[in-house]
Amino acid sequence: MQLKKRAAIDLVKLGVILQVELENTHNGGLNWQFVINAVIFYSNIKDFLVKWWLKVEGCGTLRGRSGVKDMFLGEYHHSIDNKGRIIIPSKFREALGESFVITRGLDQCLFGYPRNEWSELEEKLKGLPLTKKDARAFTRFFFSGATECEIDKQGRVNIPSTLLNYGKLEKECVVLGVSNRIEIWSKPIWEEYFAESEDSFSEIAENMIGFDI
Repeated sequence: MQLKKRAAIDLVKLGVILQVELENTHNGGLNWQFVINAVIFYSNIKDFLVKWWLKVEGCGTLRGRSGVKDMFLGEYHHSIDNKGRIIIPSKFREALGESFVITRGLDQCLFGYPRNEWSELEEKLKGLPLTKKDARAFTRFFFSGATECEIDKQGRVNIPSTLLNYGKLEKECVVLGVSNRIEIWSKPIWEEYFAESEDSFSEIAENMIGFDI
């Protein structure tokens, strides 16, 4: 059973490697955004396969949708209007549900979580020791900026002014799918961040080796 589980994980890893090589061949050079998405995809699908195999005990069939989480992937460009409304990509809406939680993220972007993911994060944050200054600060940072947003019939959400100011969201924005959450960036900030990350991607990838990615 363990050998079969390992084989399934290796097969997914091989598929991701082949996808990257094909992208490289077709485009005459690596698309680093594609590579980053491929690494994120493999990291998460690997964990899913392990949990799935333990759940079904190697029988090779899923029991309904229980235990299966939606994964957010991709990069989308949208504009934010003067009322603070932005379109959520259609591919993200079903997984997010009619309402989801948006809060301050890291690197000056906003994080958006489906209700079930937010509940899990909430439980983890509750477990942080209140006696630790950093734990208190991090908890305040996340909870004080959190708000529940509803998706309207046009697929838009209305972002509060406090979060708009934090993310410096004015006109052009980028909406990213990052595993279990979405991120909303100001386009200029994202482009600057991505350019810096692209230059040091090899070093970043090397530092991730210890995490079994």
